[in-house]
Amino acid sequence: MRARLFTLSALCFYPVVLTAQAEPSAAGQIFGGFTSLSNSFNGVPGSRQPLLGWQAAVAFPAWHHLRPKFDYSAFRGTNLGAAQHAFSIMAGGEYEYYAVKERLFAEALFGDVDLNQNWGANGSPGGTASFATFFGGGADTPLGKHLAIRFEGGYQHTNFALYQSLIYRLPYRIPGLPGNFGRFSTGLVWTPYFKSALAGAYGGSRHEHRPVQSELVYEDTGSFGHFHIFAKSWWSNLHIAGVEYDRNSWGKFIGARMDYTADIMPLAILTQPSQTDEWGEPLSADREHIAGIAISPIGLRMMWRDGKRIKPYSFIKGGMIGFTQKALTPYASYENFTAQWSLGVQFKLTDRWDFRAGFLFLHFSNACIVPINPGLDSMTYNAGFSYHLGKPRAGQ
Repeated sequence: MRARLFTLSALCFYPVVLTAQAEPSAAGQIFGGFTSLSNSFNGVPGSRQPLLGWQAAVAFPAWHHLRPKFDYSAFRGTNLGAAQHAFSIMAGGEYEYYAVKERLFAEALFGDVDLNQNWGANGSPGGTASFATFFGGGADTPLGKHLAIRFEGGYQHTNFALYQSLIYRLPYRIPGLPGNFGRFSTGLVWTPYFKSALAGAYGGSRHEHRPVQSELVYEDTGSFGHFHIFAKSWWSNLHIAGVEYDRNSWGKFIGARMDYTADIMPLAILTQPSQTDEWGEPLSADREHIAGIAISPIGLRMMWRDGKRIKPYSFIKGGMIGFTQKALTPYASYENFTAQWSLGVQFKLTDRWDFRAGFLFLHFSNACIVPINPGLDSMTYNAGFSYHLGKPRAGQ
């Protein structure tokens, strides 16, 4: 199943980089340039051919040297008589360090790569989407007040497989089919306040410490229906419960408080058919319950009417969920990737406590880390009690 839901949703918030204040940690970044991949997706030994393309990236203002980042790249080429048309959408983070004039950074990105269908040797069919990871780093050297040149490189992994035919799409991998790539890029970085960032690197003035708004949400989430957008399975339901942490990390945007959000759900129960075929379709009316645990370390929450009694919110999160046995079908995997998008309202109860309720779209799938990947798209409720940390603000 396609893993782009979280990254596509998160890109909707990229204009927040333009609202940054003039300080090193508050300068957003926009990058554009050329990129290359060390091999074609069908580049078996003896027929390896690099691919060329272009890349664009947006990075949010930094918090403690960490920047959320969204990355798009596209590659084109031909190998073994087959066109290679690919693009990737990934999200993750950078850790930065200023050394003299240069900004050095390390990064980790996760997302989705899409590929044309007939990419195998001589145009044979293959999978068109795969989970992707990228680990690397680079350096930015300033050219002027708002412009720098970037050199970047690292390791990229995908897990594409070929099909037996277009009629019977059972994935398989041939010996030597590549999954490991080197990726290298160069281009220009625009930032509103690169000069101020350099000043901070040399010990510029610090802002006085101000308490940061944060809260813990004791939440419960459960399925009550299904979509059929990114996944193939209709016959399973998921219930999860745990704790969410929210922290105001990026000020405000379009009137909403911009919070980093993450959660850990030690209670996860998947109710699924006890017998299925390889794609998760039930072969029996009996159902079984399997236990698991979920964690979503990457997320963004937008909270409107902060400090009022009624506060609409929306959040997006990405993470993983693991079960005690293979989920949805015995041919799939124990671990799956999750993406969540929610709309809801938070109601003030006391100075410390709020109650929230909302609608949540929850997707999980193994992102083709194994050939069989049915996935699940759930319509779910989300409810919980929020406890505000620190000293309550006046009027709250």
